[in-house]
Amino acid sequence: MPSIAQTPDIGEPLDPLPKEFAALMRPEVPGLIKEIRVEVQRAFPVYTRLLNGPNADAIRQGVEQALGTFVDRVADPDASSVLRDELLRKFGRVEAYEGRDLETLHGAYRLGARIALRRAKTLGRRYKLSPSLILAFADALFAYVEELEALAREGYAEVRARAASEVSALRRQLLHLILVGSPLPQATIAELCEQAAWELPTECTLVALRAPVPDTLRTCLDRDVLADLGIPQPHLLIPGPLTPERLAMLESALEGASAVIGLTVPPPRAADSIRWARKVLQLIDDGIVPHQPVVHCEDHLTTLWLLSDPALVTHIAARELAPLSGLTGSRRGRLVETLRVHISTRAPADQVGEVLGVHAQTVRYRLRNLDAHLGDRITDPDHRFTLEAALRSLHLQGNDYAE
Repeated sequence: MPSIAQTPDIGEPLDPLPKEFAALMRPEVPGLIKEIRVEVQRAFPVYTRLLNGPNADAIRQGVEQALGTFVDRVADPDASSVLRDELLRKFGRVEAYEGRDLETLHGAYRLGARIALRRAKTLGRRYKLSPSLILAFADALFAYVEELEALAREGYAEVRARAASEVSALRRQLLHLILVGSPLPQATIAELCEQAAWELPTECTLVALRAPVPDTLRTCLDRDVLADLGIPQPHLLIPGPLTPERLAMLESALEGASAVIGLTVPPPRAADSIRWARKVLQLIDDGIVPHQPVVHCEDHLTTLWLLSDPALVTHIAARELAPLSGLTGSRRGRLVETLRVHISTRAPADQVGEVLGVHAQTVRYRLRNLDAHLGDRITDPDHRFTLEAALRSLHLQGNDYAE
């Protein structure tokens, strides 16, 4: 157990907090983040969409930075807060984009502080800490919350000032709201559409871009295209389907930069479309999807599905191929690869042999071995489908299941 320096009795000032207290606080942070997430959604249902939407990772990072910076300051009062400051300003911007005042966000901050104080009291009982230390912690914590609120006000004021005079800010706000997911806040969106002179389409096409985007991209887009370009994951919303004219506009604006065109969907499903497009961008980085300046998500839906949960696929494959687990790695690998080609092509042995580069008789020998080990797993429709899907996914991941 980390040691805590002897602290004064109640009534004596204790500022700053003893640095040793950080060693007790730091292991509590992950659990505290989860508890705050649950309690905030319960107390403020309006945040449920944000905490489970496409920006969930950014929000989680902001909460981690807020708590982590507090602990860092206890250990080192000069610790940097640059990343935290920007993320907390973004929280304020989000509130402005969604048309809320800051009281809801400040209420969530204060709820988080009460939960943290409750956790500190538990630590106090566990380690027999001085009551004055817990009081000092409470003072420092609520002073820190005021600092977080001030950062949120900066971001909020920035958007409000800009949105009052810039149609582009209103349209970014529209794009943000559309990407929050279903159900869309129809009344707010209708009001923003009127203010921004933009008509909500019945369908839209999302485009995921790779940062940084060309400086000239915004000026080359059609006027009705919504864009958010100055963020780590820039994206566009094109009203309607991607016609040849729209595609020509997009390719000209991109100047060879990378983009993935998502599916054309109704606005309530726009969050799904951009999520799938960003996943294809990641698959390009991983070398699974071939790199091209413009890639269509539509062409890689099966790959997206098969790679939606690699850990689960690996588990399913291990279960279905368990009868082969006693074989050596190389032999198992050859049998699994033969099985993959056999059940995915439904081809005769000579054609399977051509694909694998082996003699047809070798294929027949391996298939007899597979039949002996797997039995009706190959012929049963449910098992066969499961095997085919799992093996296709493993093959996409570059895993031959030889180990």
